[in-house]
Amino acid sequence: MDETEFWQIIDSTREAAEGDPEDHADLLVERLVQLDPDSVLDFARHFEVRYNRAYRWDLWGAAAVLLGGASDDAFDYFRCWLIGQGREVFEGALHDPDSLAELLDDFDEEFDGDGEELGYAADEAYEQLTGVVAPDLGVPPQPTEPEGVPFSLEGDSQLATRFPSLRDRFGPS
Repeated sequence: MDETEFWQIIDSTREAAEGDPEDHADLLVERLVQLDPDSVLDFARHFEVRYNRAYRWDLWGAAAVLLGGASDDAFDYFRCWLIGQGREVFEGALHDPDSLAELLDDFDEEFDGDGEELGYAADEAYEQLTGVVAPDLGVPPQPTEPEGVPFSLEGDSQLATRFPSLRDRFGPS
């Protein structure tokens, strides 16, 4: 599976789910079980590489603005959700996290930003296909610390300065 096919699967299942993260995960599993086990593992590798690429302080700050704060777990689930938004949104956010203000049509912190189940979709599909847990993907592990310069995720003023567009559009009223 190449990168284009990976993103096509993400996009088609997201569109069919009409943006609902839980439905998206269910549809993704349904789509992946139509593939052979090796292709599911390829999909999982693509997902994991992107998940690790998004382990960055600036994206964590953007998640904190959008979610009204972001614990370790919340940021993990946010990264899965971000991948689920498709290539344009994902790559745009990596380039400039504040650009999410323009890249996202809408954001409801009660509904959006939590793609935990997307992170497990390939594992679930692989297990359904083979009856065994997916093997190690051979992907380098996530760094111990996020990429970039650390900064405080507490305090609206610092986040507003770093992410003015996100704060203006999606921050607290």
